[in-house]
Amino acid sequence: MRKIQTGDQVIVIAGKDKGRQGKVISVNTALDKVTVENVNMVKKHVRPNPQVGEPGGIVEKEMPLDVSNVAIYNAKTEKADRVGVRVEDGKKVRYYKSSGDAVA
Repeated sequence: MRKIQTGDQVIVIAGKDKGRQGKVISVNTALDKVTVENVNMVKKHVRPNPQVGEPGGIVEKEMPLDVSNVAIYNAKTEKADRVGVRVEDGKKVRYYKSSGDAVA
C-alpha cells in the first residue's frame, strides 16, 4: 500500500515550493513521483495543432515532484505528518504516526 495516494492533501517539505499545499493529482510509483495541484508550475511552449483545434502558445502546467519532497498534511494538527500502515480487520489502513488516527 502506498503511503501517499491520489486525492491526499500534501505539503511540500523541500525545494522551491517548500511550504505550499495541494491535492495529489497523480502518483507514478515506477519513478517515485507525485504531481500536486498548483505546485511546481512551469511554463511550456506548445505548438498549435489545427487538427485537434489546439492553439499554440505558452501554457503553465504542473510537473512531478519526488515523493520524498512531500509529506501528508494532518488537518487536525495543521502540520506535515508521517504515515504508517497497519492491518485492521484484515484490511490495510493508513494512519498518522504522531496521533495514531486513521488517514481519511
